[in-house]
Amino acid sequence: MEETALRRTWAEIDLDALANNYRQARRRIGPAVRYLGIVKADAYGHGAVQVSRRLEELGADYLAVSSLDEARELRQNGIQAPILVLGHTPPEMTGQLIQLGLTQTVSALAKAEAYSAAAEACGGTLRIHIKVDTGMSRLGFLVRGRHFAGGVTSIAKACALPRLEPEGIFTHFAAADEDGAEDEAYTREQFRVFLLVLDALADQGRTFALRHCANSGALARYPEMYLDMVRPGIALYGAGGDRERLGLEPVMRLKSCVSTIKIFDGGTDISYGRTFCTKGETRVGVLPIGYADGLFRGLSGRMAVRTAAGPAPILGRICMDMTMVNLTGLPEVRVGSEVEIFGANQPADELAALLDTIPYELTCAVSKRVPRLYLRQGRVVERSLRLLV
Repeated sequence: MEETALRRTWAEIDLDALANNYRQARRRIGPAVRYLGIVKADAYGHGAVQVSRRLEELGADYLAVSSLDEARELRQNGIQAPILVLGHTPPEMTGQLIQLGLTQTVSALAKAEAYSAAAEACGGTLRIHIKVDTGMSRLGFLVRGRHFAGGVTSIAKACALPRLEPEGIFTHFAAADEDGAEDEAYTREQFRVFLLVLDALADQGRTFALRHCANSGALARYPEMYLDMVRPGIALYGAGGDRERLGLEPVMRLKSCVSTIKIFDGGTDISYGRTFCTKGETRVGVLPIGYADGLFRGLSGRMAVRTAAGPAPILGRICMDMTMVNLTGLPEVRVGSEVEIFGANQPADELAALLDTIPYELTCAVSKRVPRLYLRQGRVVERSLRLLV
């Protein structure tokens, strides 16, 4: 990777912060509960291979991705840990799931039947985790209300199919990260239904080695819901509303630098649409970062980047590749000076709040043309530019 690419815009991934976040979760769950790290969507933009490699070193028991392609990338890069594919895999690709030693989520009897037939055809056995819909209303066997008996029967049938190894069963909470009484009641009802399903299946002789439902929100609030394994997602990356409660550190810092400085007279319009006009002489810095890099256009005029000398407010609209900031009163900031978009000094959660969204969206949006620098003990140990892959 050429050094010029690193002096434009880059993301620093702090593998020590990742280790801290993992260990904080481990302290909470204890040695008997397994840890599944969510590394889908390129580890929320942090780099799935590098994050998975560090999690393996730390002792994570399982990893989870969204698709077969994401899982294949990990295997091709030497990741040996068990991997759960959370999303849909076409049944005709069952042989690849088996060959790569992957675990496939099964969310309906028809899917189980298709995987079973495909596994028989290729002469292998597919390890599966059953997905139960207790209130997310997305994927999973329907078990709420009048669907309970039929759902339990369908799960039992799916688990009895040939060439399927039903290792686990799980559900997904819709509002475990919310603190309101209604959301707490909803989460507890989801958990109650899940336990009823487990009991009903146990009465039929069907038990599972891994029962899991605790995401980041449940990790912070509901220790009774840890069961056999927890599934931290955003908590692993040190973001989300529970970061202080859990003692987490942000793993990603998105940075850029000042490429140009210009002094404009008063009455000068800045950027597209002329949404900002200088009121007097203004020292303006141009940053080589824009919405194509992951700096949301909706933050135009609503945030400041962080410099070593203080905040520098964004002026006018964020462009595709560039952003203008106000450096008036910051004479220490010069061409080449680093700026932080989000990270330790300005959490991604704060920018997400301005956009009325979640920090996941910001980290996932950091584009593949932004190099990732992986740090341990403050030193760069690896560089990755996804644009070249």
